[in-house]
Amino acid sequence: MWTFLSEPQVPMKKLLVALVATAVTSIAAGHAAAAPATAAQLNKMTQRYAPVELVVNAGALSTGDRRAIAKLIEAAKVIDMLQLRQRWSGNETLLGLLQNDNSPLGQARADYFWLNKGPWSILDGNKSFLPAQIGKLKIPAKKPEGANFYPETAKKAALEKWMNGLPAADKQQAQWFFTTIRQDKDGKFQVVKYSDEYKAELTQLSILLKEAAAFTDNASLKKFLELRADAFLSNDYLASDLAWMDLDSPVDVTIGPYETYNDELFGYKAAFEAYVSLRDQKETEKLNFFAKHMQELEDNLPLDKQYRNPKVGAVAPMVVVNQVFGAGDGNMGVQTAAYNLPNDERIISQRGSKRVMLKNVQEAKFKATLTPIAQLVLRPQDRADVDFDAFFTHILAHEITHGLGPHKTSRNGVESTPRQDLKDAYATIEEAKADVTGLFVLMYMMEQGYLKDTLGQGEAAERKLHTTFLASAFRTLHFGLTDSHARGMAIQVNYLLDKGAFVAHRDGTFSVNFAKIKQAVMDLDREFLTIEATGDYARAKAMMTKYVVIRPEVQKALNKMKAVPNDIRPSFPTADALLAR
Repeated sequence: MWTFLSEPQVPMKKLLVALVATAVTSIAAGHAAAAPATAAQLNKMTQRYAPVELVVNAGALSTGDRRAIAKLIEAAKVIDMLQLRQRWSGNETLLGLLQNDNSPLGQARADYFWLNKGPWSILDGNKSFLPAQIGKLKIPAKKPEGANFYPETAKKAALEKWMNGLPAADKQQAQWFFTTIRQDKDGKFQVVKYSDEYKAELTQLSILLKEAAAFTDNASLKKFLELRADAFLSNDYLASDLAWMDLDSPVDVTIGPYETYNDELFGYKAAFEAYVSLRDQKETEKLNFFAKHMQELEDNLPLDKQYRNPKVGAVAPMVVVNQVFGAGDGNMGVQTAAYNLPNDERIISQRGSKRVMLKNVQEAKFKATLTPIAQLVLRPQDRADVDFDAFFTHILAHEITHGLGPHKTSRNGVESTPRQDLKDAYATIEEAKADVTGLFVLMYMMEQGYLKDTLGQGEAAERKLHTTFLASAFRTLHFGLTDSHARGMAIQVNYLLDKGAFVAHRDGTFSVNFAKIKQAVMDLDREFLTIEATGDYARAKAMMTKYVVIRPEVQKALNKMKAVPNDIRPSFPTADALLAR
């Protein structure tokens, strides 16, 4: 999933990098060293997220769908609390302690806690903004890499050794999206299904989804909700994921465990999230041109033919929605602008993956962050080329190309996946791959004349595409290097600078060298795709070591951006109105 810092989804998050502090605001960097943040500092840190209202016209909904969406918003609020516990075992206790403190400092702490879904500031290297202890609760200085998916005292090497010693079927369950790893009374590791780990919350969610299914008059929504309600209790999400792929409803909902960004130890475990939205049918129909060319795009990837997928599978749906409510991993820190799901390779290999574009979120991001950044980091003569359609279409291409390229690997006759082979490096490599492959396929489609009614064609269209991407790169790096999307973007920017495709100027501005950008994009794309095709962990880590840095010329531009919000912080007045009816 791409959160279009993407940013898009996250993975895939929070590998700490030595130069993180240089990529964030001076306030945050100063706090990151030790002392807990003051109320004034927390308020300034919060201001890095521009407040926006996501208002959606729900007037055309049927009575049944209106009642159904209210139940889905209720369910999403359960997801909020469930994901808190997944992120850290002490989160629920800590939230209660913070909410009981009515002082200005206590209120600022509670507000920033909720924004980050924990005591660690996402924009500041996931370092704690709180004291080391509140009441009897001890607060880790940094977010645990394994979140609350594994025993917090367990070492990675010990977990790996245990997993590798299991029979194949048991190992698959240990590494599966929907299980946690716990220790029994003797200290031995054991696999626990989500349906058991989170039984109380999932039972409540199942009831709410059944109620929503009873209200809606849309057959596809009813089917999905009933199957997903069952999946919460059975821990088998396959049938409901397939029903979600087929969802064709004015009410568009994504709810369940999906993204693995919070699992920084292995990248295996899925966090709960919810997006409750309304379908934008007019905009969705504009995207159908991509569906006609999926196999053609795969066949022309800059990758050795032996690694290309000869049968991409049935064309997966692509929809544009306007978000009504977000929760859990879907409303934490940096906001998702688009997502590409499910992550289950069984579905991806047969059906591809579904792309959901959150148009009102993208519009808010473009206005609040990308437009002012372009004024600071681009040359005056290039600023007019920053274009929302190019921004929007590249996000779409990014999401589409998550579904292209290698999804299976084989070594000595043993089948695996890039996610399993690349482990903690996968999120960074996959997000960067989707960025660059997205650029590549848009260049290819422009050359074929496929996008003349969408982005235009020729030199003017190419200028808009690449200049908008360049400005967007700085928006991504504005977050610091703690997110997989930002780490992937650092690789891209530094590589393209080394190839002369991006040019740094003495005044701190940047531009695109259009004589070199196409070949550089192809070369970089080939590198990412080959790493995934071969499952080469060492090669991925070496690339990250070399390029996941903030270089001085990039830092000079980032320094000018301190007053620009890093992202948006949405409120949901339409959701409030629907619940109040």
